[in-house]
This record gives sequence, C-alpha cells and structure tokens, in this order.
Amino acid sequence: MVSSSGSLAAILSPGDEEMAMGTNRWRLDGQVALVTGASAGIGRAIAAELIELGADVLIVARDQDGLDVAVDELEDQFPDAEVRAFAADVSDTEQRREVFDWVEDLGDGLQILVNNAGTNASKPTMDYADDEWRDIFETNLFSAFELSRFAFPLLSQHATSSIVNVGSVSGLTHVRTGSPYGMSKAALHQLTKNLACEWAEDGVRVNAVAPWYIRTRRTSVKLANPDYLDEVLDRTPMGRIGEPEEVAAAVAFLCLPAASYVTGECIAVDGGFLRYGF
Repeated sequence: MVSSSGSLAAILSPGDEEMAMGTNRWRLDGQVALVTGASAGIGRAIAAELIELGADVLIVARDQDGLDVAVDELEDQFPDAEVRAFAADVSDTEQRREVFDWVEDLGDGLQILVNNAGTNASKPTMDYADDEWRDIFETNLFSAFELSRFAFPLLSQHATSSIVNVGSVSGLTHVRTGSPYGMSKAALHQLTKNLACEWAEDGVRVNAVAPWYIRTRRTSVKLANPDYLDEVLDRTPMGRIGEPEEVAAAVAFLCLPAASYVTGECIAVDGGFLRYGF
C-alpha cells in the first residue's frame, strides 16, 4: 500500500528500515523521543528508560526548575546522553505549538511521542468549577490530540514511528478519581484506537498504557492514609503499589522495533487490579 502522505513508510517496510538503520529489535539507537510531563514521576522514569535503550530524549514540563533538576539527574545517570528540555504548559494551545516549533528548530526529526502529561482534582462531580474540569480535559486529552497532530508530519517520515499515550485504569472502569479524570482517560484510550487505525498506513503505531496506583508524588497523599492504602492493596492481586519504572518499561516496549506489529493496544500496568475493580 502506498502511504497517503508519501512518507518513507511507502518505500520501506519496518524490517527494511530497521536493517537500514542498523538497529537492534530491542534498542532505540538513533531515534528521537519527545516525552511530556517528564520532570518527575512516571514521565521522568519513561525518559530514563528510553535513554537507556539508546534514544535521544527531549523532555517537556511546565516547571523550569523541575526540568533543570531532571536534566541534571538524567545526565548524571547517563553521562553519554544529552538531554534537551523545554518548559511549556501543554494545557495551553499556544504553548503546545511552541513545543513543536522547538522540536522542528532542533532539526533532528522525531520517531517517538509519549503523551504523559496529566493532572487531576479529585472531588464529587457537582463540586467542580468550570475551569477545574476544563483544565483536566485540556491537560489529559486535548494536549495529546493536538501534540499528536503536530507530531504526525515528523513521525510519518519514518516507517517505524510510534506514539504512546499514558492513560489510566480510570478510563476503563470506575475508580475514585472524579468523573472528569475518568472521562478524559477513556477518551484518550479511544483516541489511541482511532489514530492507530487511521495512521497505520503512514507507519505510525499508536498505543497506550493504563496504570493503577503508582508510587509518585501525586499519589503520596492518598496512599499515606493507612485505611485507604489497605483498600487499594486489597483490590490489587499483586498486593503492592506499582513503581514508575514499571510503567516506563511498558511504554518503552511499545516504542521498540520488537513491538512493530502492535498498534491500537492499551496495556494495563495495574498489578491485576482490573480483574477486580474498586
């Protein structure tokens, strides 16, 4: 099939491009990856995992100070890596454009986009102010939609590009996160399926991961409540809280050439939670 975009995908199969690049199925050498929400937590762990696999990583977050710390930590961890960062709030349309102006100005192209940036304010449905629930949708859903659109011209120049959206089990079943968060993540999972089908002929795979409770700064307050923690663990067959690196490993797999026939999937990283519900 000839790609409608006239991209490299129309000329090379994924296997051909892999051979041309001299890459290993379990490596990301020579690939450029953009990770949003990457100054801490899951995003920071994803950046580290991709660097370890050989990718050149670009990180984005809204807090410049947090980004500076993340860059220093990542470059200490990986002395041979050059980590480039850009401070932007991806909930803002104009700043989303600025991110891709920056990426294009770098001139290195793009093979991987990880839409990880997210936010939440957990409360009863009737208690949300308009700006609160709209901000959740802008950050969790609309940023992924628009950044994927901005990334497409760059991604479609290759036969083996990928997008990974960081969703949530809240988008698959009821969880006590508040309805806007669950709605935004459910829509993100559906966006993953739509783009996977629409962009497959252009060589762009689109997948998602759906974490349950992961040990991050954002979850620390709730999990500090012993009674609530006991409830969470009771509904988690593996009986523990997940680590950011465990989500990062699933994201990295979906970016690898080894996953070249996987698209439109959502991998739950949940210790078995979805077999129970909550």
